[in-house]
Amino acid sequence: MKILRHRTDLKTGKVTRQTDIYTITDMTSSQASPQLIGRIARAQWGIEAVHHIRDTTFTEDASKIRTGHGPENMATLRNLAINTLRDAGHRNIVAGLRELSYTPFTRPLDLLGLPLTCTAA
Repeated sequence: MKILRHRTDLKTGKVTRQTDIYTITDMTSSQASPQLIGRIARAQWGIEAVHHIRDTTFTEDASKIRTGHGPENMATLRNLAINTLRDAGHRNIVAGLRELSYTPFTRPLDLLGLPLTCTAA
């Protein structure tokens, strides 16, 4: 199959047409409707969009954590950070992280709804 996409540049409003996506499937022609293939393709782009944020913001692809459950655990923590910032209204994750860095000992806890408690020994 060949997927044709139309993209709109949000700054200029210019619409471009792109036909560089070709797919192969083991579905029969009756199973692989254009609507189903479109849903599958859009779902994959959703996954890629999250990975793009994790890689550009947290340099995930350059991570040295490679053994055991470390990579999965770090991906989960990065997703938690991204989704927490989005829930707090941040559309730009980098800007949200920058804002949090101004008060690193209290602001992240506030976002998660966790109280800052100190106990004296």
